[in-house]
Amino acid sequence: MGRKGGLRHLKRYKAPAHWPISKKGFVWAPRPSPGPHPLTGCIPLSILLRDALGYARTSREAKLIIAQGMVKVDGRVRRDEGYPIGLMDVVEIPEANLRFRIVPAPKKALAPVEIGESEASFKLCKVMDKKTLKGGNIQLNLHDGRNLILKVADPKNPVEDGYSTRDVLKLSIPDQSILGLFKFEAGSYAVVVDGKNVGAGGRILSIEPGTALRPSMVSLEREGGVALRTVADYVFVVGEGAPAIKLYGG
Repeated sequence: MGRKGGLRHLKRYKAPAHWPISKKGFVWAPRPSPGPHPLTGCIPLSILLRDALGYARTSREAKLIIAQGMVKVDGRVRRDEGYPIGLMDVVEIPEANLRFRIVPAPKKALAPVEIGESEASFKLCKVMDKKTLKGGNIQLNLHDGRNLILKVADPKNPVEDGYSTRDVLKLSIPDQSILGLFKFEAGSYAVVVDGKNVGAGGRILSIEPGTALRPSMVSLEREGGVALRTVADYVFVVGEGAPAIKLYGG
């Protein structure tokens, strides 16, 4: 009888290229646990501690640190060494008084940047989809698997619904209260999170609607007046006119 279910192991040569591990010298790599981010868009918590941040010398040390509840992700203690850390996640090590945010970086796709205590109190989440529920309430589906339900007083006049897909919410963590909204529109500051221009940021100049055969495109103005054109789905708004968070490279 054939094997059922997903794989429980992962070879290093098949690991995502942005993982900060060598492909040679060892055979196996830790496989991320099922969670809010896919395998191709995450870094396992143990690899983040050992290889990216250098707070453990071996995988065993990383597992002990995590098992003792010394690491928080988005304000919650995570004890699974394979927990997937992805875009815009906030990782805290309280005993070391250190905080990091996972942001897009050139050639690395994902990389941690150290942030201050005030910035670690919130997270940015992109609206991937929205639905109208029974009773007229609005459900927002976010990029990290969260679902927020907005209570609507009058379904015929949903004044509470001011959100669109590709907009970005500023959420407090861990209670997930909405602190602000960054609209996907011209003038907003955005960063590229996928493709060959990953990590590049700039002000949105224009948004070109797509067709059945061509995706929607966005033009960004980078420093020095250099224009950049990329797919709209690759763009993540991070502020109004200027970034509201610390990005890779400052």
